[in-house]
Amino acid sequence: MKDVMVVVSNANINNNPYETIKVIKESGFQNVFIQWYNRDFIVTQEQQLEYLKELGLNGSYAHLTYDGITDLWNEKGDYLVDLYKRDLDKCFQNGISLVMMHLTSKKTLNYNELGLKRLQEIADYAANLNIKIAFENVHYEGFLEYVLDNIKNPNVGICFDSGHYHYYFHDKFNFNHFKDRILAVHLHDNHGLADEHLLPFDGTINWEEVIKNLKENNYQGYLILEIVYSKYYANLNIQDFYKEGYKRAKKLQKMFEEEIWK
Repeated sequence: MKDVMVVVSNANINNNPYETIKVIKESGFQNVFIQWYNRDFIVTQEQQLEYLKELGLNGSYAHLTYDGITDLWNEKGDYLVDLYKRDLDKCFQNGISLVMMHLTSKKTLNYNELGLKRLQEIADYAANLNIKIAFENVHYEGFLEYVLDNIKNPNVGICFDSGHYHYYFHDKFNFNHFKDRILAVHLHDNHGLADEHLLPFDGTINWEEVIKNLKENNYQGYLILEIVYSKYYANLNIQDFYKEGYKRAKKLQKMFEEEIWK
């Protein structure tokens, strides 16, 4: 297993990404992923990547946009193929080796061959750039299985999101179905009522069960926190939030390495 990693969240309250990146570095993290969302962020995704490199951080992962992802599965979705290809080109130019993607939104009703064909084209394009794609478990059952069962590209796998697992899927997830295909994780907590992106151990997720399943299904990547400095943490300044985040990440790492559930 690799080291720990954390997201550079653009949703942090009262702090811009420059401040977030600086605090992340000071808290002990060496690895980060950025939100490559093509939105009008105060600090652009390219500027964020440049700054974290200036600080000596490893920014080799990115989360691609999910805006309009519903169109992937309908007649309007060809533009998404072009959009993701452009983003993959930019990621390649900036040394990003893995991207995370959603497959659905709350408005998506079903999966189909049209969407699968588009995803195959995106996956093949990424493979030519030597960029891996990790699709998330989000919103509805079936999408992840359908895509992974039908795209035979070894460049493609899943990003297991603990918050989605707990909130959307009520802790039901067939880890064994994706054995050896978990390329990344998003680890954050909630209380089962909303996708809160809390620090691990601040919600109601059974972390021993999550880590046990990741270990048993041969997860080898970073332990990645997808946390947000939100109003929930109004009692902490952002420096203490990320220091605590680093401690929680290292705790999960220790659980993984020492198999403490046995």
